[in-house]
Amino acid sequence: MKFTALLVLTTGLLIFSGCSQRPSAERPDAVAKSETGQVATNEPAEARPAVNYSMRQESMQTEVASLKDADSANTASLAFDRKIIRNANLTVEVTSPSDAQPKLVAIAESHQGFVVTSEATQRAAADKSRPEITVNLVIRVPASQFNTVMEQVRAVGVRIIQEKVTGQDVTEEFMDLEARIKNQKALELQFLEIMKRAGKVEDALSVQRELADVRTEIEKLEGRRRFLENQSSLSTINVTLQPPTQIVNATGFWYSVRTAFSDGVDVAVGIILFFIRAIIALAPIFVLIVLPLAVLARLGIRVVRRRKAALAPAGAVNE
Repeated sequence: MKFTALLVLTTGLLIFSGCSQRPSAERPDAVAKSETGQVATNEPAEARPAVNYSMRQESMQTEVASLKDADSANTASLAFDRKIIRNANLTVEVTSPSDAQPKLVAIAESHQGFVVTSEATQRAAADKSRPEITVNLVIRVPASQFNTVMEQVRAVGVRIIQEKVTGQDVTEEFMDLEARIKNQKALELQFLEIMKRAGKVEDALSVQRELADVRTEIEKLEGRRRFLENQSSLSTINVTLQPPTQIVNATGFWYSVRTAFSDGVDVAVGIILFFIRAIIALAPIFVLIVLPLAVLARLGIRVVRRRKAALAPAGAVNE
């Protein structure tokens, strides 16, 4: 744009200078050179500043027009739809995770979003009175609704325990992909034209192999572009809902006594359970292995004793 404005300005100046030189050629006495090399004119002094002023005004108008064109080009480039992948991780403390889960689903659906995954995990509470439920949700919402959905998710909880928001600008990669796809498609058209002109089978097969490689590259680039479009058009929000954490006073003599007594009970229960498990584990071994061996050993001892008793009277008679 600047080059075009400069070209127009130069052409205008050349035309204007040609028109101004024609009267001087017709009237040789109008312009005369002095001995010092300066140009002296016989025209009135008031005419020359008017001409210079008109020239300056025209050049200033051209420069203003060129600056406006440059500003409009910069504005158009800034107004380009940028591709930004935005993700968020939230850990929210709520009174009841089971009750808060449907609220988050409703928030996502009301903003043209959806829930990708929803997982509930049950774990034992610190006081062992009742189990606690933790809910994990993965929500996809349009990028334009990201901030609104984040505010509503924060409002669901009692307090925010952890929050992390990340953004990745992939505009440059997206534009590069579009340029590469355009070049590959142009190359594909060239190979198609070459294939039409191929006279030999070998040449046609060679061009077809090159064409297959180009099409594979186009599909790969288009797949990457679709992925970036999907990730940038829909933002991902990972939400963890957990119940309130009970604050326990971990200081004082009686707290230490209760902790020691609880630890002792746990150790005693562990020892008892160990013996019970050992007995239960060894019972099949005793019934299937030890008991049959004991019975066989006892029968063998009886047989040996009977033989000894039968041989003892015969030895006594021989004596």
